[in-house]
Amino acid sequence: MTETDIASPTLNTDLELSGIVPPMVTPLSDYDTLDQAGCLRLVEYLIEAGVSGLFLLGTTGEAPSLSYRLRGELIQLVCQAVAGRVPILVGITDTAFVESVAVANMAADAGADAVVFSTPYYFPAGQTELLQYVRRLVPKLPLPVVLYNMPSLTKVWFEIETLERLTDLSQIIGVKDSGGDLDYFARLCQLKQVRPDWSVLLGPEHLMSQSLAMGGDGGVNGGANLFPKLFVRCYDATRRGDQAQVQLLQQQIDKLQAIYDIGKYASRFIKATKSGLSILGICDDKLAEPFNHFLAPEREQVAAILEQLDPRLVS
Repeated sequence: MTETDIASPTLNTDLELSGIVPPMVTPLSDYDTLDQAGCLRLVEYLIEAGVSGLFLLGTTGEAPSLSYRLRGELIQLVCQAVAGRVPILVGITDTAFVESVAVANMAADAGADAVVFSTPYYFPAGQTELLQYVRRLVPKLPLPVVLYNMPSLTKVWFEIETLERLTDLSQIIGVKDSGGDLDYFARLCQLKQVRPDWSVLLGPEHLMSQSLAMGGDGGVNGGANLFPKLFVRCYDATRRGDQAQVQLLQQQIDKLQAIYDIGKYASRFIKATKSGLSILGICDDKLAEPFNHFLAPEREQVAAILEQLDPRLVS
């Protein structure tokens, strides 16, 4: 079988993603219990701020730590609450091929618009096997696909040459890059010469505005859980070329980054975000096992950083 022999399901691949698509946290009231009220408050908070979509079950959403039952409950609840107001993307990254397909089917049944997956983790795959994996997985998925480059946690990059070879799959509609390498991101944007329909989104929030000038389409920024209007305003100001406003908003985004320096390990990003949401009264700060939420000393540091932000720009 050649690369071009692989057929994709008949589905809508016209979805174009741009703007701010927050990687939504998963509000929890216990380690395997969804905080439904907090989840609904967060959904409305984000949509009212003007975000362009929601990304469930990504890194910020703690997907690998959640039971499949809870993932399904989250997908169903959010899809019902959003009711088509913005596109919903659902992360299906997993160590097991069949589980990725199963979560994708749950997402399609609930009414989501696209699925997102990164390179399988734990056992790192070489690029040849990764290419084969994507070509086997994509035709089994019922929704358009966004590929997710997250090498800091999966230990494997979607190399540009691999992505270039995947441009023939019409079901793939874009790439989310959280690698933090702007040279890589620039090369990624060049693939739009082959696939002008691709949406290319950046994860690291402090680089979002800069990425737009390189050909990016928007940001999947964790800080947008806390201050979605800040990121939407920065995106809009960048698009209209208002550099003075961009500078003011970027200063606030840069100040916000200090919350991610609190604590240790990769979990500190989620802990800081959930701590901030709890301080703002939107949802609880409970994390899935094995992680603890920030205790009082760290929580106070988060609160102090949030208090330094200009409410006229972030709220």
